[in-house]
Amino acid sequence: MPPRAAVPGLAARATSVAGSPVREILALTARPEVISFAGGLPAPELFDTGGLCAAFQQVLGADSARRSLQYSTTEGEPGLRAAVAARLTGRGLATDAEQLLITSGSQQGLTLLATALLEPGDVVLAEDPGYLAALQCFAFAGARVVPVPCDDEGLDPAALEELVDRERPKLLYLVPTFQNPTGRTLPAARRRAVAEVAARRGLWIVEDDPYGELRYDGEPVPWISSYEEAADRTALLGSFSKIMAPGLRLGWLRAPAALRRACVVAKQSADLHTSTVDQAAAARYLAEADLDTHLARVQRAYRKRRDALLAGLPDALPVGSRWTRPEGGMFVWATLPEGHDAAALLRTAVEHDVAYVPGAPFYAGPADPATLRLSFTTHTPDEIAEGLRRLAKVMR
Repeated sequence: MPPRAAVPGLAARATSVAGSPVREILALTARPEVISFAGGLPAPELFDTGGLCAAFQQVLGADSARRSLQYSTTEGEPGLRAAVAARLTGRGLATDAEQLLITSGSQQGLTLLATALLEPGDVVLAEDPGYLAALQCFAFAGARVVPVPCDDEGLDPAALEELVDRERPKLLYLVPTFQNPTGRTLPAARRRAVAEVAARRGLWIVEDDPYGELRYDGEPVPWISSYEEAADRTALLGSFSKIMAPGLRLGWLRAPAALRRACVVAKQSADLHTSTVDQAAAARYLAEADLDTHLARVQRAYRKRRDALLAGLPDALPVGSRWTRPEGGMFVWATLPEGHDAAALLRTAVEHDVAYVPGAPFYAGPADPATLRLSFTTHTPDEIAEGLRRLAKVMR
């Protein structure tokens, strides 16, 4: 038998981009006895299962199934695009259905934008710390991610302008409302300043908004997309994962016409289109159910859970620790006193049946090992209190 040649290797990008440590921690903490503050997961007991089941039953009925189970257009089901456009318009951002592309979760929207905008070697600016899966996405595109300094109010526009001058980036990526991982919200004045920098310097903005409707305190802040200065160079991403159900894998992308068209072509090469039946069910749900009433129920529950976490942190973390106090979203970002290593402490925490995400992987630049992310949405206030008691045994 002749000798067999070696199997060809993987693409360089497949071996150079690390897996998500958050996903690895979720697998580590899958035991039911573990109280995990690690994953940014919606609470499953709050899903509107009755309303969603009814919607699926209707679109799979005799009169609808042939259409719901068929291929559909890449841009998305017209009914769902119209419903998303109406919802955005009602929240203060005038939008037509033609401006939208339905995606398989907002993560796919981010991947499509990276495909359409980035060449290998292009520079992307991102908040520091920032959304981990976005850092992975840009790495797969061959981009170089440069962190933008942030403070307690989020991204610093003056630092942004300096970096634009020095690095000549292609785009800026940010989560301005209830940011992942910090929970911070960028104030309106800084949003306008970001839009003005983009207009002056020729910069694309990718504005990711998966958490914006999970507000518990304060007043809504305008999208960066709403500022005229950056309207022609801003792509807005949204998702139904946090307000309806993540298993639907439904998101949307709002972008200027030329960019949107490029993303449509990229999506055709990726999956042709997002699941027809899921889109049809979501459109039916939005037409016949009351999402705002459901969302109000979710907001009430999450507010109590956030408050329970914030109330218990002083006794759970070492003296001298500090943390964010988000007005919404899913996350609190904590910083332990100097000399503590959140990653090293995690192993002991898991032995005490409690978990969190160390902050280091969220940094595109030098990481602060004393940081960690805590998600409060998955557990009840009583479970959060017990989880913090366990955490105190590790941290105190």
